Amino acid sequence: MTSTAPPPIPRAAGSFPFIGHALKMRDNLGFIDSLRETREPLVEIVLQPGTRTVVVQDPALIHQMLKALGPTLDKGRLYDKLGQLLGDSVVTAIGRNHVRKRRQLQPAFAHTEISRYVDIMRAEVTATVADWEPGRSLDVREAMVGLSLDMLAKTVFAGSLDDAVFRRLRSDLSVVLNDVGVRIMLPDWAERLPLPFNRRFDRAQAGVRATVNAAVEELQASGHDTGDMLSMLLRAVDEETGEPLTGHQICSEILTLAVAGTETTASVMSWALYELARHPGIETRVLAELDEVLGERPVTFDHVTRLAYLNRVITETLRLHHPGWLVTRRCTQETRLGEWTLPAGTELAYCQHALHRDPERFPDPLAFDPDRWTDPAQKEPPPGAFLPFGDGKHKCMGDRLALTEMVTALATMLRSVRLELAEGQVIRQVARLTVRPRSLRMTVHPRNRPQPGPASGRSRGRETGPAR
Repeated sequence: MTSTAPPPIPRAAGSFPFIGHALKMRDNLGFIDSLRETREPLVEIVLQPGTRTVVVQDPALIHQMLKALGPTLDKGRLYDKLGQLLGDSVVTAIGRNHVRKRRQLQPAFAHTEISRYVDIMRAEVTATVADWEPGRSLDVREAMVGLSLDMLAKTVFAGSLDDAVFRRLRSDLSVVLNDVGVRIMLPDWAERLPLPFNRRFDRAQAGVRATVNAAVEELQASGHDTGDMLSMLLRAVDEETGEPLTGHQICSEILTLAVAGTETTASVMSWALYELARHPGIETRVLAELDEVLGERPVTFDHVTRLAYLNRVITETLRLHHPGWLVTRRCTQETRLGEWTLPAGTELAYCQHALHRDPERFPDPLAFDPDRWTDPAQKEPPPGAFLPFGDGKHKCMGDRLALTEMVTALATMLRSVRLELAEGQVIRQVARLTVRPRSLRMTVHPRNRPQPGPASGRSRGRETGPAR
């Protein structure tokens, strides 16, 4: 008997000696998204000379990569770089170290803790919206970044910092958040150049660490439990040594949480507000649900899962506008993926943004349709085809916190204001740390209540221009 060798893995067009696909990566999202047109399960690209990167496009192979190949994979170059910049954390750790860190942090994301955070989140949203001047143009993406950062910082440090220190911490975190996406993509040698960009990032990162270390030392000395996430991290212990986390370890977790949570949440909320402005029927259904479930009461944790339609709006936003454009893994030994055998050192990657727009799994994929998730005529996507929070042992442990934050924020905002897109505005998407609107400006209008009754929210409207 003879065995049939697997077909060779094709290399994407446009590669040049020494620089690989560097020119193509000037439009990184467009390049990665274009690979889907090959209909190949695996496509090789060259991001660094001498390093082989294989983009996995078949959902079954992505599912295998995330669920079955754990012992033979680590997280890859992008996470290596993130660890260099932010420190060793649950997001960047691998193997047994990752499992240990995940267990240490799990209590901070428990149901009971998230329920306590909702009041803090709602208060931050209410204060933010109160500062929006009616009739003025709002940079929605920047507003959502600021709001997400405030919600995170108040959740982590609610009772541990005075106002002046909190403002300084928020300013430093904002710099780290804005610049880390570019730093991740730079070669290692470029980080050591005495450029203003590098000095700004290094200064802000050092400022965050100094503030967190001071807060840790003060709490340890006082012995008080302030009821915030920082106090919970101080109670965590290393299961192998029995020792508490050091200030440096706590700071690394907080920095990574800020980068991984704030930017992604802000991007998803920005896109959700954009789609609601484009689809008034869908917005009307959301408002009717808010009136039915909440009445005149503020949103609480108990309401979050009861707002079923708003949750579907968020799910559809995570499909059409997923913030993740490149997730990496690395083969630590020879690895079998489907019918292919990949040598040790091979970098693997997949793109949620492209995966979620595949017409074979999602009919009419560019349509924003929250009802696709309850339509019996549409098949449930197969494993590996819809990954809003990843999968496997490295699945995002903050998924419930993120969903609670987005439901709370959108419910609170939408009851107070209506955001209107400028006529003829073309929204362009850009992939930096996340896939986000390059610019999204909307006009603020007070919401006049009572709201109109339910209306059909099904829409086949499309994005305009290159935001696809």
